[in-house]
Amino acid sequence: MRINHNELKETIEQALLNAGLSLEQADLVAQIHSSTALDGIYSHGLNRIPVFIRAVKNGWVNLNGQLELRKGFGVAENYDGNRGIGVINAMNASRRAVELAKIHGVGLVSVRNTSHWMRGGTYAWEIANRGMIGMCWSNTESAVTAWGSIEPCVGLNPVCFSVPRDEGALVLDMALSQYSYGKLQTTRLAGETLPFPGGYNKKGELTVIPAEIEETRRALPIGFWKGSGLALALDIIGAVLANGLNTPALDEEVKGKMSSAGSSQIFIAINPEMFSTHEEVEDIANRSIAAIHNATPINPDQPIVYPGERQVKRRKENIEKGIPVDPGIWNDVCKLAGKQ
Repeated sequence: MRINHNELKETIEQALLNAGLSLEQADLVAQIHSSTALDGIYSHGLNRIPVFIRAVKNGWVNLNGQLELRKGFGVAENYDGNRGIGVINAMNASRRAVELAKIHGVGLVSVRNTSHWMRGGTYAWEIANRGMIGMCWSNTESAVTAWGSIEPCVGLNPVCFSVPRDEGALVLDMALSQYSYGKLQTTRLAGETLPFPGGYNKKGELTVIPAEIEETRRALPIGFWKGSGLALALDIIGAVLANGLNTPALDEEVKGKMSSAGSSQIFIAINPEMFSTHEEVEDIANRSIAAIHNATPINPDQPIVYPGERQVKRRKENIEKGIPVDPGIWNDVCKLAGKQ
């Protein structure tokens, strides 16, 4: 089932208006979610609208909350997100990081006490589209098993990197679990299994069945012990720079609701032309990407691509054919929009 992009955005916007968002808020949030779906990241596009509206109704998101400057000096600023709408706080923070980088060469914005930012890649793309190298990450409540543990005690802590490029930015967006919970959902809804084990079932066995991992909340960290360590490092650094909550504190705050309410987030923008010309930056990026493209694939039908390349192709296809949606979730959003 495919839905035209404009219809998808308008339906999401109406559902958000019905949930109490202002016209300005609903327009930006709908734009971000529909663009996410357009890029083929379905788990964090349409699929997250019922989750977000539930968070609003449960009081986990403060519709009146906005970024409030707490401290700032030179290249760095720290804000309180006041539990505001996560995607709006994150978009404003990433744009502010770019403004600082234009002045200082580097811009760092930390945000405490915010809410779920949905697709982290949104902000890496935003920074790259404004000509800057980007890095951003968010901590979350416990949802991944630390290596060697039998229970989740580190966050998904998604981290994103982006490099601007004339022929298309490189954008890496990844949770520190083998698969994000959004990916588990879309795989389950499609009636499919994971290509590689993504976590543990109730018997403590690695499994490729998404529902079993969703049940235990024992997602497998990427790179085993390396991903576990990286998740821990990003959590501590993010919470320290934001003067906000770390994963253990978020666990106490959300009490199993999996809302990411109160999370700490970091947004960094770097001017790539501080020490290199535009031509030199392009040459470095293009040569590295050419090496990837020229690598011999295991499967001849699956050429090697750089992070973000598939999203450009999916966007073009989804503009032409419409965005694939899960019928059940689409019906749920239509109901929230008052269309059924």
